[in-house]
Amino acid sequence: MKLKVILFVLVSTMFLFSCKDDGTTPTPTDTNNNNTDGKDTLIELSTDHGTMIMYMYKGTPLHRANFHKLVKEGFYNDTEFHRIIPNFMIQGGDPLSKDADRSNDGTGGPGYTIPAEIDTDKYTHVLGAVAAARLGDAQNPTRASSGSQFYIVVSEAGTASLNGKYTVFGRVIKDASVAQTIVAQPRIDTQTNRPKERIKMQMKFIIKTPAEIKAEYGFDVE
Repeated sequence: MKLKVILFVLVSTMFLFSCKDDGTTPTPTDTNNNNTDGKDTLIELSTDHGTMIMYMYKGTPLHRANFHKLVKEGFYNDTEFHRIIPNFMIQGGDPLSKDADRSNDGTGGPGYTIPAEIDTDKYTHVLGAVAAARLGDAQNPTRASSGSQFYIVVSEAGTASLNGKYTVFGRVIKDASVAQTIVAQPRIDTQTNRPKERIKMQMKFIIKTPAEIKAEYGFDVE
């Protein structure tokens, strides 16, 4: 299959993100989205550099359901943050990053895309924002998202230049400093922005009530 390229724009500088998400968009089912006991779902993302707690927005239901589905399947376990750009973001979620060949990291996915759910009135690229990578506008005028690759904003000031261009579908609600530690790791070069040492992740669910989430993390769920 011919590799495509995800274009990621920072101001006037263009970074290339590759992807194989060529298939049709699925309709994911997310049982964690519809808890009947008043509880909600958080995601714990662990690395050798620390652990972050993330929340996926109900206002982006397709992205939330897809992300929860992949976490439930263990899809993200042992994938890596394969691209780190200081004062910008860290990117991961490519299943090809699990193998020994690092040259193709950033070119994989689950084989489908997710329709854009861009809502700049509610979700923007603030510190800790979780957003979906995607193909560039020339190949992807609808701005559909990669089926699995995501990035986390590490800039204290956020990256407002990306607002309206990519779907922000979640946020790190505890320990975004871990993402900042990851982005500070040495890189092989500034072309691929690959970290010298492989940074693997593990993900699992944390189930809590909205009141517990507010008390423990200071975050108001939707």
